[in-house]
Amino acid sequence: MSKPRHSRFDCSPGCSVEAAMALIDGKWKSVILFHLSDGTLRFNALRRAIPGVTQRMLTNQLRELEADGLIEREVFPVVPPKVEYRLSPLGRSLQPVLVALKDWGDANIHRFGKSETQAAA
Repeated sequence: MSKPRHSRFDCSPGCSVEAAMALIDGKWKSVILFHLSDGTLRFNALRRAIPGVTQRMLTNQLRELEADGLIEREVFPVVPPKVEYRLSPLGRSLQPVLVALKDWGDANIHRFGKSETQAAA
Protein backbone atom coordinates (compact mmCIF):
# COMPACT_ATOMS: atom_id res chain seq x y z
CA MET A 1 0.00 0.00 0.00
CA SER A 2 1.44 3.36 -0.93
CA LYS A 3 1.36 6.36 1.35
CA PRO A 4 -1.07 9.15 0.56
CA ARG A 5 0.64 11.83 -1.51
CA HIS A 6 -0.78 14.73 0.46
CA SER A 7 -2.15 14.57 3.94
CA ARG A 8 -4.49 17.01 5.56
CA PHE A 9 -2.58 19.89 7.08
CA ASP A 10 -3.30 20.85 10.67
CA CYS A 11 -2.72 24.57 10.01
CA SER A 12 -0.49 25.02 13.02
CA PRO A 13 2.27 27.64 12.67
CA GLY A 14 4.31 25.38 10.36
CA CYS A 15 1.36 24.43 8.16
CA SER A 16 2.40 26.44 5.11
CA VAL A 17 5.94 25.03 5.28
CA GLU A 18 4.47 21.53 5.52
CA ALA A 19 2.25 22.20 2.51
CA ALA A 20 5.13 23.57 0.42
CA MET A 21 7.42 20.69 1.34
CA ALA A 22 4.71 18.16 0.47
CA LEU A 23 4.80 19.42 -3.13
CA ILE A 24 8.56 19.11 -3.55
CA ASP A 25 9.27 16.11 -1.34
CA GLY A 26 10.86 13.23 -3.13
CA LYS A 27 14.50 12.67 -3.91
CA TRP A 28 14.47 14.21 -7.39
CA LYS A 29 11.59 16.69 -7.56
CA SER A 30 13.50 19.80 -6.55
CA VAL A 31 16.38 18.80 -8.84
CA ILE A 32 13.96 18.35 -11.75
CA LEU A 33 12.36 21.72 -11.02
CA PHE A 34 15.78 23.36 -10.83
CA HIS A 35 16.82 21.97 -14.25
CA LEU A 36 13.51 23.03 -15.80
CA SER A 37 14.09 26.59 -14.57
CA ASP A 38 16.49 26.97 -17.52
CA GLY A 39 13.66 26.23 -19.96
CA THR A 40 11.82 23.42 -21.69
CA LEU A 41 13.48 20.00 -21.72
CA ARG A 42 12.68 16.64 -23.22
CA PHE A 43 12.70 13.47 -21.12
CA ASN A 44 16.13 12.25 -22.23
CA ALA A 45 17.66 15.67 -21.69
CA LEU A 46 16.41 15.53 -18.11
CA ARG A 47 17.87 12.03 -17.69
CA ARG A 48 21.25 13.27 -18.92
CA ALA A 49 21.08 16.28 -16.59
CA ILE A 50 20.32 14.03 -13.59
CA PRO A 51 22.56 10.97 -14.04
CA GLY A 52 21.61 9.30 -10.73
CA VAL A 53 17.89 8.99 -11.49
CA THR A 54 16.38 5.86 -13.03
CA GLN A 55 13.96 6.08 -15.93
CA ARG A 56 11.13 4.76 -13.77
CA MET A 57 11.79 7.19 -10.92
CA LEU A 58 12.06 10.15 -13.30
CA THR A 59 8.77 9.17 -14.93
CA ASN A 60 7.05 8.88 -11.53
CA GLN A 61 8.42 12.18 -10.26
CA LEU A 62 7.43 13.98 -13.48
CA ARG A 63 3.90 12.56 -13.23
CA GLU A 64 3.57 13.75 -9.63
CA LEU A 65 4.92 17.21 -10.47
CA GLU A 66 2.44 17.45 -13.35
CA ALA A 67 -0.45 16.26 -11.17
CA ASP A 68 0.45 18.94 -8.59
CA GLY A 69 0.50 21.62 -11.28
CA LEU A 70 4.19 22.47 -10.97
CA ILE A 71 5.15 21.41 -14.50
CA GLU A 72 3.41 21.19 -17.85
CA ARG A 73 3.83 18.30 -20.26
CA GLU A 74 3.36 18.69 -23.99
CA VAL A 75 3.10 15.66 -26.27
CA PHE A 76 3.72 16.16 -29.98
CA PRO A 77 1.95 13.81 -32.42
CA VAL A 78 5.07 12.53 -34.18
CA VAL A 79 6.84 9.20 -34.49
CA PRO A 80 8.82 8.58 -32.36
CA PRO A 81 6.83 10.40 -29.68
CA LYS A 82 8.20 13.75 -28.59
CA VAL A 83 7.37 14.96 -25.08
CA GLU A 84 8.54 18.23 -23.58
CA TYR A 85 8.39 19.42 -19.98
CA ARG A 86 8.42 22.99 -18.70
CA LEU A 87 7.62 24.79 -15.49
CA SER A 88 4.05 25.94 -15.07
CA PRO A 89 3.41 29.43 -13.69
CA LEU A 90 3.08 27.83 -10.24
CA GLY A 91 6.38 26.00 -10.76
CA ARG A 92 8.09 29.22 -11.86
CA SER A 93 6.98 30.81 -8.60
CA LEU A 94 9.25 28.29 -6.82
CA GLN A 95 12.37 29.46 -8.68
CA PRO A 96 13.55 31.91 -5.98
CA VAL A 97 13.22 29.15 -3.38
CA LEU A 98 15.22 26.70 -5.50
CA VAL A 99 17.93 29.28 -6.20
CA ALA A 100 18.14 30.00 -2.46
CA LEU A 101 18.49 26.26 -1.74
CA LYS A 102 21.25 25.98 -4.36
CA ASP A 103 23.10 28.98 -2.92
CA TRP A 104 22.82 27.53 0.58
CA GLY A 105 24.05 24.17 -0.70
CA ASP A 106 26.99 25.77 -2.50
CA ALA A 107 27.99 27.59 0.69
CA ASN A 108 27.67 24.52 2.92
CA ILE A 109 28.48 21.48 0.79
CA HIS A 110 31.85 21.13 2.50
CA ARG A 111 29.99 20.20 5.70
CA PHE A 112 28.55 17.09 4.05
CA GLY A 113 31.68 15.31 2.89
CA LYS A 114 32.09 16.81 -0.58
CA SER A 115 34.15 19.75 -1.64
CA GLU A 116 32.80 22.23 -4.19
CA THR A 117 35.16 20.81 -6.83
CA GLN A 118 33.92 17.26 -6.18
CA ALA A 119 30.31 18.42 -6.27
CA ALA A 120 30.85 20.22 -9.59
CA ALA A 121 32.37 17.13 -11.18
